[in-house]
Parts: sequence; structure tokens; C-alpha cells
Amino acid sequence: EGRGKAVLRCFKSPINVLIMIAIVDYRAGNVTSVQLAFKALHAETVVTSDAAVIRAASHVVFPGVGAAGAAMQNLRDLGLIPVLKEVAASGVPFLGICLGTQILLSSSEEDGGTPTLDLIPGRVPRFVPTSPCDKVPQIGWNQVHFVRSHPVVKNIADNSDFYFVHSYYPAPADPVFSIGTTDYAGITFTSMMGRDNLVATQFHPEKSGRVGLKLLENFV
Repeated sequence: EGRGKAVLRCFKSPINVLIMIAIVDYRAGNVTSVQLAFKALHAETVVTSDAAVIRAASHVVFPGVGAAGAAMQNLRDLGLIPVLKEVAASGVPFLGICLGTQILLSSSEEDGGTPTLDLIPGRVPRFVPTSPCDKVPQIGWNQVHFVRSHPVVKNIADNSDFYFVHSYYPAPADPVFSIGTTDYAGITFTSMMGRDNLVATQFHPEKSGRVGLKLLENFV
């Protein structure tokens, strides 16, 4: 990507399905650690902002760190908003991570209020701690309680610890979209959500050790 025609490297999964994983690069993604996590699973990936490559992939990963306003501007500048909406509606397995999860919702309180992708109805408020012990951002390990089953959490124990770094959190409009919840700053928030082929984690599976790798393996 950026150097002629992009080539997606592929591998055969245990169920003999051709896997081509596109990691979306929109200048807001924690792409290196995500790519290394998939490499640990022997899954070949391509980091790309090329719409044609993203459309051709069998799986799409949408990571992110930073602020919602800048991320949305980058997506507009790269012309990726319609591509992401198209892919998410196509049935292709789609994984959002951290900021990439937040901007799948309808709007974020960040940057004075930011309209986002609206792929899952809901908003992204900021933590308002009720105790001085609750620091914002939340940085570190916390438990995820699975409120419903989902293929990506198969064989992962309920209340497993995952790694978080965030000041804002997903608040889907309907609890049916919640897959997992986490307690922090006096509230129980949706830390994992999904809709059809779309699944998204507020935590960083790529930084969550063996349990995070298992989630990524399930996604593949």
C-alpha cells in the first residue's frame, strides 16, 4: 500500500478457509502491536489504508488510539468512511479495538462532541469518577463479565482480565449489543459489544497476553 499494488498474504485456517486480514491504518491505530499479535498466531496481515485492499479482505481489524475528532478527520481525509460502512454491512468479520470501538457508535463526547460512524446505535461518554481512587484514564487490567455468548469469547473464562487504556467508554443504545461488561469509576459499562458480523472491544486484546490472543484466534 503506497508502493504499487498491494498484495494480501494469505494462509489456510484449521477449517481450510482462506484468511486475508486487513488492519486499517488511519493514522490513529495501534497497528504494530496488533499486527504482532496476529503474527504470533501465524496469521498473515496487511496494514493498509487502501480501500480496494480493505474490500478484498476476508477479515477487517479496526484498531485505534487517540482522540475521536482527529480519528474521524483522518477517516474523512482518507476516504475510508464509506468503505468501512460497506465492509461492516457486507458480512465480513470486523473487529474494532479501543478507539476503533468507540467510533463505531453514533457519537462521542470527546472533542466537544464528535459524530462518529453510527454502525451501532449509541454514544461514548467520559468517565466521571465517584471516588478519588478511580483515575481517568483507566490504565491497567480489569475483568470482563460476559453477558451473552459469542464466537469470539469461546473457551475464554468469564471475568477474565484484559488490558485497558481509556477515558471514554462505549454506551450502546440497546443492551442487546453488549457482549461483555466491566466495572470502573462507579459504573458498569459495555467493554465488549457486537452486532451481526461486527464485534468490538474497549480493551486491547493484543496487549492482554494469552487470553487476548485466544480472543484474536477465535476472531480468525
